[in-house]
Amino acid sequence: MDFKTLVPGAGGAAAVAADALVVVVAGDAVPAALPKALATACQQAVDAGDFELKAGRTAWLTGVAGVKAPRVVFTHAADASAAAFRKAVAAGLALIKGTGTVQLAVASAGAAEPDAASAEALVAAVAEATYIYRATKPSAAPAGKLKGVTLLVGKAQADAAETGLKQGQAIAAGVHLARECANRPGNVCTPTYLAQEAKKLAKAPRIKVEVLERKDCEKLGMGSFLSVAQGSDEPLKFIVLRYSGAAKTAAPVVLVGKGITFDTGGISLKPGAEMDEMKYDMGGAASVLGTFKALADLQPAINVVGLIPATENMPSGKAVKPGDVVTSMSGQTIEILNTDAEGRLILCDALTYAERFKPAAVVDIATLTGACVIALGHHRSGLFSPDDALAAELLAAGDKGQDPAWRMPTDAEYDEGLKSHYADMANIGGRAGGAITAAMFLKRYTGKFLWAHLDIAGTAWKSGAAKGATGRPVPLLTHFLLSRAAARAAGR
Repeated sequence: MDFKTLVPGAGGAAAVAADALVVVVAGDAVPAALPKALATACQQAVDAGDFELKAGRTAWLTGVAGVKAPRVVFTHAADASAAAFRKAVAAGLALIKGTGTVQLAVASAGAAEPDAASAEALVAAVAEATYIYRATKPSAAPAGKLKGVTLLVGKAQADAAETGLKQGQAIAAGVHLARECANRPGNVCTPTYLAQEAKKLAKAPRIKVEVLERKDCEKLGMGSFLSVAQGSDEPLKFIVLRYSGAAKTAAPVVLVGKGITFDTGGISLKPGAEMDEMKYDMGGAASVLGTFKALADLQPAINVVGLIPATENMPSGKAVKPGDVVTSMSGQTIEILNTDAEGRLILCDALTYAERFKPAAVVDIATLTGACVIALGHHRSGLFSPDDALAAELLAAGDKGQDPAWRMPTDAEYDEGLKSHYADMANIGGRAGGAITAAMFLKRYTGKFLWAHLDIAGTAWKSGAAKGATGRPVPLLTHFLLSRAAARAAGR
């Protein structure tokens, strides 16, 4: 998709050549800023009852007098925010889908100013509207005819909007990669497949990849990770990505992504209903790959390490059993009371491995608990961190990337539920506060660095008619890293 900005000449948006023009408006009256031809058409649609000045409402018109574009869509935004702009654009795109529109122009009047944030929001809306999964479905609908999108801007906002378009396209490419990986079935997206995708990223400047095999993990003493993998015939992979955008002396941010490419629950077998969706249990790994794709495109001045422990969780004669005790890389022992609480078992060894990088901060990302879905639903990811400043950074990045999170507690009292008679800890606590006790389990492996945990079980994919991976939290992670790079450049 080709994105660009345009400062309209005389006649404004009405004189712009495009196959369709989407006009985002806000407020309870037709904006005075609209060119006369568009203002007249908008008011006529309102008077006729064809367009209501309320959020989410749209109107489709053709052959509007005085407007060069043959198709005009009016769409209403709830307010002047970039998030509302994105929703309004998405509603407008739904109307032109399936038409002959090849070149689209987008204007704003009374809604979000066409700045960096709204430009990024535009790209995200277009990317979402035009995404089609076809890797294992040759019969999928053909791609639409839309090839180019032009954002109409004022002269003062042109540079900022161009920056937003560039950043938006990089993040959209990362989201696309994450979705493509997660949407592939478990017999395609194996640990080996994830390793191959990581190696493709190494073709970009400043990115290197190393893949550790079983024997390497055995030498490192990753007994917890290995215990999950032992029931599967698919070989495990421990993927290490490095993006070097700053001086070697600059401490990196480490991203740790859960890479369970299919989760049966192991011996603690899951119910059969909707088990097919457990191919999405590598959403954390996919988000790390997607974030590195965005880094490759944007090349910010920051060092980043990505760690992906990848394996299936399968039942077999070799599989770990409830009650087994394993020794993690840290030397701490774990009583595995439930083999379906496997994500934390692979993440804990990755967190210990992260120590060697002397990180500035570590963020793990995992489709970890159904309990987080019960707590927060599907809008916000769960954020856990004992560090207020790091938590605030991640929350702000989520808001900026329209990929929101919500901070959850890490009070010491929640740790009590992990006590075990036979090991240093159990891998599960009681049912109450399950997302929190899972985070507290991980916290036991983070004493040597600043740490945050993102539980994306409710946000990494959608079920039902809209079934599919979302690519979250690539926008949050990318904005977090960009903000850190900017702060470093400013000497903060």
